[in-house]
Amino acid sequence: MKTRCRTTLARALAATALVSGGLSLTLCGIPSALAKSADNSAPATEQAPHQWRYYPNPPEAPRGAPNVLLIMTDDVGFSASTAYGGAIPTPTFDALAKEGIKYNAFYTTAMCSPTRAALLTGRNHHAVASGAISNLATDQKGYTSVMPASAATIGRVMQMNGYATAFIGKNHNTPVWETGPTGPFNHWPNAMGFDYFYGFNSAMSDQFNPQLVENRNPIEAPENDPAYNLDRDFSDHLLHWLQVQHTVRPNKPFFAYWAPGTVHSPHQAPADWIARFKGKFDMGWDKLREQTFERQKKLGIIPANAVLTARPKGLPAWDSLTPEEQHVAARMMEVAAAQLAQCDYQIGRVVDWLKKSGQFDNTLIIFIQGDNGASDESLNGANDEMASLLGIEPTQAELAKTLDIHGGPLGFGNYPAAWGWATNTPFQWGKEIASHLGGLRDGMVISWPDRIKQHDGLRTQFSHIIDIAPTIYEAAGITPPAKVDGVVQQPIDGTSLVYSFNAPNAPERHRQQYFEMLGNRGYYKDGWFANTIPEIAPWDRKHPPVDPYKFKWQLFNLRDDYSQSHDLAAQDPKKLAELKKDFDAAATKFHVYPLGANLMTRFAPSNRPSLLAGRTHFTYYPGDTRYPENSFPSISRGWTLTAHLVVGSDEARGPIAIGGNHSSGFGFSLENGFPRFFYNPTGRDKERVILGSDRPLDTGKHTVSVHFQPDDAAGARASVLKMEIDGQPVASASVPVTYRVFGYTYVGRDGLGLLFAGQQRGPLSGATLTSLDVDTE
Repeated sequence: MKTRCRTTLARALAATALVSGGLSLTLCGIPSALAKSADNSAPATEQAPHQWRYYPNPPEAPRGAPNVLLIMTDDVGFSASTAYGGAIPTPTFDALAKEGIKYNAFYTTAMCSPTRAALLTGRNHHAVASGAISNLATDQKGYTSVMPASAATIGRVMQMNGYATAFIGKNHNTPVWETGPTGPFNHWPNAMGFDYFYGFNSAMSDQFNPQLVENRNPIEAPENDPAYNLDRDFSDHLLHWLQVQHTVRPNKPFFAYWAPGTVHSPHQAPADWIARFKGKFDMGWDKLREQTFERQKKLGIIPANAVLTARPKGLPAWDSLTPEEQHVAARMMEVAAAQLAQCDYQIGRVVDWLKKSGQFDNTLIIFIQGDNGASDESLNGANDEMASLLGIEPTQAELAKTLDIHGGPLGFGNYPAAWGWATNTPFQWGKEIASHLGGLRDGMVISWPDRIKQHDGLRTQFSHIIDIAPTIYEAAGITPPAKVDGVVQQPIDGTSLVYSFNAPNAPERHRQQYFEMLGNRGYYKDGWFANTIPEIAPWDRKHPPVDPYKFKWQLFNLRDDYSQSHDLAAQDPKKLAELKKDFDAAATKFHVYPLGANLMTRFAPSNRPSLLAGRTHFTYYPGDTRYPENSFPSISRGWTLTAHLVVGSDEARGPIAIGGNHSSGFGFSLENGFPRFFYNPTGRDKERVILGSDRPLDTGKHTVSVHFQPDDAAGARASVLKMEIDGQPVASASVPVTYRVFGYTYVGRDGLGLLFAGQQRGPLSGATLTSLDVDTE
């Protein structure tokens, strides 16, 4: 498996350099010669391209078409950034707002994969089978997570129209059962129309030890680079790609989609960035919200008559926390702020280069600050987000104990839900809640100096994530094709926003829009908004099932009530009935039904296709392959792992199989000839189990097995973990809870590099793993 510094792109660029006269290219980081003066490679005059008789003539972009840089961050609340009144400095985002325009009524779908599917296609999320995140896909037309060929992405359409295309960052739109080493690859970014992809295929990624993909090839971050972090890596790769495009094909416009995982959990940032925010959030979430609200009014981001909505039931008041609890919570917010600020800096590096290379004025930059509202998925915060997703909330003592590692390479955390609520000011609720503006509204800035003449302007027209694709098409002078790759295309549901670029008071053209996520729903029509009332808080993973068809409805006039604060359902039942009927019509048209509100039920793997379905025995072989969850059976009661080994030294050591992530998972290894097995499903000390033989393996062939045997007397999830060598029992231990393992599994190597102190990622030494059997009941 390649490292970050030995990418296929770098090798191809090095070859290009030799052919084109010895340009100095650096395989790691930014090419120095290109960085000095990208303009030097541009021709003095443009010439009409030569038309070949028999060679295929590549597509050409419309004359004067702009470059397009589309940026979308992750889980950033409406009011997180300083451009929208927040406390987290985002000078790049702010500068683009001052050079262009910002929108204060821009809506997403309230959750990740659906927003990204709508962004990439210009269609409603259920219309492209993305009614929930891909991890919650179900066998219903609007929810399979398999985006249809009838909804080509922006990448494919721009590619067909003469654009160079790249996708850097998070891809959460490949069905989970297709993310493994054997594909299929027709829903991976390259097949979506992107010439180049560098990022990760999952909901989240570790900032210090990401499991990356370059095009279709797995990539590991460097082992011995203490300065490494993912956002800087993304910036390096996008800069590199842009610079090469500008050198080799300066007349060909680019479309670059940059989707950093910031600030989705895990919240992590370089230590020096975290230090900048020490003490900055000691005022607490209630005061932060009040201060943000006042700044928003002074900036004119929100109307003067806007109301600051109340804290949702279930979130604690800051003053109700003990001093120690406040200290822990404030530190968690410091980490999240550092992550967003550092990401903004990395984005700034690319914007600066566009200016230095003379491309900025004719580059349409659309910067969407968040794919939904800020996260409110962990009530008290967590240092192991995966445990929180299982409904395991840490105690305050556990949070305090792990505070020093929060935000660093050994942390995998999220902040308390109330910080998410505070960075969604002035709205109610947050991520997952499609019935309220805290989950739906995000900041968006658009800059295009050649075409947008007003600077630091505000646009208040209703705008939605499905409007971005048609906006790009109109700006580029492209008519969306009726067919793509022979497939008739379904209608684009969005409305171009180009009309608003130089007309701040133009009547809005996107006049109606439905919303739905996990049963929470709403309908917008000419300033009116009807919505259901949430019955399950996002942080409540143990709530009993609810019936979304019985949710109660509210009604708001957003023209007069910007923050959705005054329910008019009782005063105007006729209008509410009208919007409910409109919702039903849209829901029927776009495949929203049947509704499902119970996240933990939908999370069950049995809801989705699986490469493992119907099988109970699997054989794996050592190598560089990275197996995602859908390609390797996860630990459960009755799970057995058997290693077939040939030992050649009494000092044999190294990994046999490693799975999960660095805060929870399992590890099977040899340590100086002694078999060892480590298991921790939650990242907490009380669930950690280490099992091993008291004697080393002799030289020769051996089988070493570990087996999770149900122990119903000790609890519904309890097991007895047993180890056998050559069929003979050698050790056992009690396992208090047995959970599935999230993350990747490696056979014969440690791709995580963190489960065993001092152990390298490389293969076994002093022994050979011939095969690994996994059996499930």
